[in-house]
Amino acid sequence: MNFSEKLEQTVSRNNSLVCVGLDSDPTKLPPHLQGDVLAFNRQIIDATADLVCAYKPNFAFFGALGEAGWSILKGTLECVPDDIP
Repeated sequence: MNFSEKLEQTVSRNNSLVCVGLDSDPTKLPPHLQGDVLAFNRQIIDATADLVCAYKPNFAFFGALGEAGWSILKGTLECVPDDIP
């Protein structure tokens, strides 16, 4: 299934046009998740998967974290359900 088909199905299933931006700033995380961007992103994805049609990671935020940022991005993408673009 291509991106457009996946998006169309998710829009229909969740009755939503909401796209959640994943641009987590490590300095603005809640105290209990301080420094754990991946855990924060996972909680956002888990809490919104039935409400959104897509997720959009902001590469600039991950890139600003250096090499670790790309690992966090990979982990974040693995948290997104397969049927959501």
